[in-house]
Amino acid sequence: MNFSRSALPFLAAFLPLAPIAAQEVTPVVQTDKGKVQGLEEGGVDAFLGLRYASPPVGDLRFRPPMAEQAWQGIADATGYGAPCMQLYTPSGPRTSDLTRQMQAIFPTSTESKTDNEDCLFLNVWTPDATSGKRPVMVWFHGGGYAYGSGGWPAYNGRNLAEKGDVVVVTVNHRLNAFGYLNLAQKFGGDYAESGNLGNLDLVRSLEWVRDNIAKFGGDPDNVTIMGESGGGSKVSHLMAMPSAQGLFHKAIVQSGPGVTSGNPDEAAQFADAILEKAGVETTEQLRTIAAEDLIAAVRAATPKGSGFGSGPRLGPIADGTVLPRDPFLPTAPEQSSNIPLLIGYNKDEMTLFLAAQPWFGMINDAALDAMVASMGEDAVATVAAYREMFPDYSPTHIASAAMGARFVKGTYLLADQQSRTATAPVFVYRLTWETPVADGILKSPHTLDIPLMFNNAQMSSALVGEDEDAHYMAEMMSDAWITFAKTGVPSSALLPKWEPYDVSMRKVMELNINAQLVSDPEKAIREIGNED
Repeated sequence: MNFSRSALPFLAAFLPLAPIAAQEVTPVVQTDKGKVQGLEEGGVDAFLGLRYASPPVGDLRFRPPMAEQAWQGIADATGYGAPCMQLYTPSGPRTSDLTRQMQAIFPTSTESKTDNEDCLFLNVWTPDATSGKRPVMVWFHGGGYAYGSGGWPAYNGRNLAEKGDVVVVTVNHRLNAFGYLNLAQKFGGDYAESGNLGNLDLVRSLEWVRDNIAKFGGDPDNVTIMGESGGGSKVSHLMAMPSAQGLFHKAIVQSGPGVTSGNPDEAAQFADAILEKAGVETTEQLRTIAAEDLIAAVRAATPKGSGFGSGPRLGPIADGTVLPRDPFLPTAPEQSSNIPLLIGYNKDEMTLFLAAQPWFGMINDAALDAMVASMGEDAVATVAAYREMFPDYSPTHIASAAMGARFVKGTYLLADQQSRTATAPVFVYRLTWETPVADGILKSPHTLDIPLMFNNAQMSSALVGEDEDAHYMAEMMSDAWITFAKTGVPSSALLPKWEPYDVSMRKVMELNINAQLVSDPEKAIREIGNED
């Protein structure tokens, strides 16, 4: 297209005031299905939006993932692939400023504007795509099994890849009804595995890593899987899935112990309720219903007040085939006895979820006692234990701690089960460093660990703050995660020696500016309602 000189001043009004520096392209990489090329991110090769399976639409909707088709030419890997259809409910207006700031690193609501059924993509960051045999760190995103993606800014793998000389992979997969709608009882046959499709997507992504990561400078024989919250549960379940055996060699579970799975019969009943709301009676209607209408049906079929372990849910089920049984009950999965495990939680998990509640910061001791009086002996004992453990906590923070006790109990139960039978070591952490943002009301909340272990403190100041302590913690935790991926033992010059966990001593690394190895730091909570 040609422009006359007289048109140039007009066009200048629509051009940037300063030129944008060109990013260097990556080398072209030949995968098993075709060539890809991305862009450098500060000297690290980034390949974004790589397909690891065929689009799960049309006849492939509610079917196990199929390998992606081969292509000609060079596929564009310069931008993230779409996240799966999201089932996200905003937390409320009370902390809207903080919520909007968090959207910079965990863009939950904005992803609902770009989500799609065609979502089976992954992202790769590597220090050098032309050579090397580096440890591979594969991240499965949080958001439960309802929302999220591997493209959240907090998950950007550039800094971790550069610092550790590792290859970082983040993964999108099918979520909510698209990944976990148990249609086996209603439609049978082709839909026998429908209740676990999202986890089968994760297995397929690991198969892609096995078959292709060497071309990106990674070592397919040294793969660590890791995830936080729902991502931690996904890691836990993969440890018990026969189809995942041999595809990874170490595991990291952050604030998301997946000890048990859903019940197939209950999942089938919920699926029936969803289909009734959607007006779906045949497999043809199942294949053709609009994705937005299916999401609307899930919302309509979900009882008010569901969530945080109450009410029906869409998630993996112990169907006897894809997942033979609950992952860590009655014992740890034998197939992962040789997998080193790093597992832990944050001291004040629930503040992130509760800060928007109208009562947050407003209750007194009497109101707290009234809240728990009708919840049973365990709830009363939990509040009493936390009052003794944290004498300086307000009633609001005691209530929050008590509601988060499930993270504590689940973490120690999974660690106990694994350490009893595994030949590989188990390492447990408890993040006690508190973020200064929002005047410190969040303390050590859910997700705080993510920008620290990803070494993304600077770009995640909305959550971790801007002072030097955040960068110190990021240095410490990214060190530990990287060395675990390399050696199976977490360590850092900023940490004391990290000894393995067992049920006799229950040694736990408390991650803080002055980190320390302690024994059974929440024994009182762990033992409530526990006959062991």
